[in-house]
Amino acid sequence: MPVAGASEAGRSWLPLVLIVSLFFLWGGANNLNDVLIAQFKKAFVLSDFRAGLVQSAFYLGYFLIAMPAGIYMRRFGYKSAVIFGLMLYGIGALLFWPAAERATYGMFLFALFVIASGLAFLETSANPFVTLLGSPETATRRLNWAQAFNPLGSIAGILIGQHFIFSGVEHTPEQLAAMSDAERTAYYVSETHAVQWPYLVIGIVVLCWALLILITRFPRPITAHTASASSAVGGGVMSKLLRDKSFIGALLSQFFYVGAQVGVWSYTIRYVQASMPGTTHREAANFLTAELVCFMVGRFAGAALMKYAAPVRLLMTFAAINVVLMLYALAVPGLSGACALAACSFFMSVMYPTIFALGVEGRGDDERKLGSAMLVMTIIGGAVLTAVMGAISDHSSIADAMIVPACSFAIVGFFAWRRAAQSAN
Repeated sequence: MPVAGASEAGRSWLPLVLIVSLFFLWGGANNLNDVLIAQFKKAFVLSDFRAGLVQSAFYLGYFLIAMPAGIYMRRFGYKSAVIFGLMLYGIGALLFWPAAERATYGMFLFALFVIASGLAFLETSANPFVTLLGSPETATRRLNWAQAFNPLGSIAGILIGQHFIFSGVEHTPEQLAAMSDAERTAYYVSETHAVQWPYLVIGIVVLCWALLILITRFPRPITAHTASASSAVGGGVMSKLLRDKSFIGALLSQFFYVGAQVGVWSYTIRYVQASMPGTTHREAANFLTAELVCFMVGRFAGAALMKYAAPVRLLMTFAAINVVLMLYALAVPGLSGACALAACSFFMSVMYPTIFALGVEGRGDDERKLGSAMLVMTIIGGAVLTAVMGAISDHSSIADAMIVPACSFAIVGFFAWRRAAQSAN
């Protein structure tokens, strides 16, 4: 997609900063969920399965809204889709205030759904756009570089949760039972209200960012967004994609990768506390921060390695390593198992952008737009597999639940192996 006025865009740094910021902003929202799972489990006295519904509500938003977001982007353009997505994100964050006032878990889940709907717009538009801003041969590497800014937001999200949401006050079941009803209620209310101010600030910042993008002049794509939304689907593009075994492989691989990533990060705090008794939420969150640092370093390292190794072979190697790390965390819970989870994040780093780029590689404009929306829809894996892990944990242990990401990485490795074999032929 060549861009009109490229020389003018080259002289303006503001549009570039604003686009890169999107990767940062949705990274923060994604990983604040990992804090919310632990916080809501404490504030609402939830099972692991019910706490995991935080991710289910969040990623259901991605699944349901990704296709409408793709249609919207095709009709109204990239910039409009970004602004609309940021508005939904900001409104969802502001809904946390009334949800906390009413102390209603269901209302929190609805607010998360609204945030995820906004992020679906951002991801559906930003990811394919980056693959088109340069040579097709370097599209996968370029998307990995852009996605490297996503973990910075993730780390910021964890730090916000660790220092502004987690109170550091944790009571054992025996201590709670010894409290009066009034004391117990006051404790739960305090823990519920802890999310209000952080999400209020996030909502205001995101809405201000939407306004800044609205008043900023962006370079316009040469391709006009005048085709009807139905033409992409009615023209047979959808059926063509669904008959393409390579694309179906990318969809399945992305589904299981996202499920593995979200599952590991969602239950890291739970894993550390279960396998290292006496560890507080704040202390356990340090391991989650370490995972995100490893993830960020892996993004930059992976993008650099792609100068020397084919992206698909790097994907296959990293997936195989992660299968081993997940099986180790399952078999040896404790400090070394927690370190295996952290190391796993380094090797997860290249997976999402690489699978995404392989899925849209070599496709025409309509296939790329519709295919991008379908790939974003696979983020529903974060809802499905996190709930599965929570159910396994409730019936066995959180360490045993690591079998789910182990199997998921094996599926990613198989996809990469098949693509590498096809490329060799």
